[in-house]
Amino acid sequence: MGETIAKNKKAYHDYFIEEKFEAGVVLSGSEVKGLRAHRANLKDSFVRLVRGEAFLFNAHIGRLNTTHHYYGHEERGTRKLLLHKKQLQKMEKAVTRDGYTIVPLQLYFNDRNIAKVQIGIAKGKLLHDKRNDLKEKAQKRDIARAMKDY
Repeated sequence: MGETIAKNKKAYHDYFIEEKFEAGVVLSGSEVKGLRAHRANLKDSFVRLVRGEAFLFNAHIGRLNTTHHYYGHEERGTRKLLLHKKQLQKMEKAVTRDGYTIVPLQLYFNDRNIAKVQIGIAKGKLLHDKRNDLKEKAQKRDIARAMKDY
């Protein structure tokens, strides 16, 4: 993986991530410029399969001030994801099971400077699972603090 542009920390809080995939993203020129300027947010975004193709919905890619409005892009538009057929079939099978969804985890440029998004098959967490995670996180922080002072 190369340079990370945006991470979806909320996805790790709200879901158990079971399997991860790397997908290419179909972008216009102004969208790539916005990504290079780190103007991206995946917080409320999601992936949906439409007629055998994957699309990224509600991902925010900001416009640069220098981009002319005529060539600008829709900031929260839908973007097509490029995946292999077998990966799409695997995702389709997973989503048909109850409680599973596909969420974007991270947006980055790979080693060859191509924009990629890491997506994961996820199962929703219940409230007590989230509480346990926060409790474990606090315990690890306390342990690390105690070891530092030791």
